Amino acid sequence: MRERIRERFDFTEAADDMVTFADSEREAAWRREVREFIQKEAPKELLGAGELGEGAFFSRLGAIKAWRDKLAQKGWIAPAWPKEYGGAGLSVVEQFIMNEEFAEAGLPANVGGFGVTMVGPTLIVHGTEEQKAEHLPRILKGEVIWCQGYSEPGAGSDLASLQTRAVRDGDEYVINGQKIWTTGAQFADWMYMLVRTDPDAPKHRGITYLLVDMKTPGITVRPLTTLAGTQTFNEVFFEDVRVPVKNRVGEENRGWYVGTTTLDFERSSIGSAIGIRKNLESLLQRAKEGKDASFARSPMLRYEFADRWIEAEVARMLSYRVVSLQARGLIPNYEASMCKLFTSELQQRIANLSMHLFGMHGNIRNRASMGYMMSVAATIAGGTSEIQRNIIATRGLSLPRG
Repeated sequence: MRERIRERFDFTEAADDMVTFADSEREAAWRREVREFIQKEAPKELLGAGELGEGAFFSRLGAIKAWRDKLAQKGWIAPAWPKEYGGAGLSVVEQFIMNEEFAEAGLPANVGGFGVTMVGPTLIVHGTEEQKAEHLPRILKGEVIWCQGYSEPGAGSDLASLQTRAVRDGDEYVINGQKIWTTGAQFADWMYMLVRTDPDAPKHRGITYLLVDMKTPGITVRPLTTLAGTQTFNEVFFEDVRVPVKNRVGEENRGWYVGTTTLDFERSSIGSAIGIRKNLESLLQRAKEGKDASFARSPMLRYEFADRWIEAEVARMLSYRVVSLQARGLIPNYEASMCKLFTSELQQRIANLSMHLFGMHGNIRNRASMGYMMSVAATIAGGTSEIQRNIIATRGLSLPRG
């Protein structure tokens, strides 16, 4: 068993009876380089932003642009992208180390938004050379912000039931319909979206993946106010929106398979485990120094902290599994769903812990209450927990579909 574990995760052996996660010499040197760069160049206003979630990206666009420019000079916007597409050609493990160090410093690991983490990698896999030449350099330069047009009012967890129509008209598609829960659409320049191009085909086989310029006539964006009072999400309406056929990624009616590639990249959020631990460390510090000394008086609160700490380590192990697959050139599937499911539900349990720590003070608008309300979306965004469990059951455990 130990040999299979070591082979699966590429651990190094420190002794006959012990396995360690030690860096190789090259990885240790790379980690030092990243740390030194952070100490020298990281903007103070971004320190801690990595713990604030998606909203931090859109609320700190100015500081993030300055930080992104510094990273671009190093080729670190998308370090694991091939050099031919503007990346640094680093290994996935080296990118993982960089994300870990950014999280340790409280910095957002991704300053390129959805362009770097989702649509860019998808174009590298499925896009034409013309699409790569048009979009990848602009993504790396930070010239465009992308949003994702997947969910609809009647197609959330059952995404393949989407009804936004795209009808072929010569060299264009004409789109009519609505998307919802579209993160950052009010800021976005482009959207990658799924549309239905064959209403008579089985639902997974009549979908096409399109790239849409958000300045195209007929697009209306309406922000949605969340429980926490933020406007991270939007609903987007399409009325006779014309999109060139050349903006299609992959084959017509085969977009579902392109779209699931994007989802696999989204769910492989391997840099979040350190951020979770940093959040716990912050809460623990408050518990020890709080004026009400609730931590000292409550054994149950101590037990709750211990449970969350152990779960944070489990999240780290799951992220190591994902990165080990990516390091071998594989796209994680059910493994990414395991990581996403566990970490998103853990984020909600930590939000509950924060409310327990703040006690009655959690009823006013503060860090605890805001984090608690914002955590509601954690198990919905990127696919609900129910969807992740179905993927794990069918693809991971080979169980029959219900």
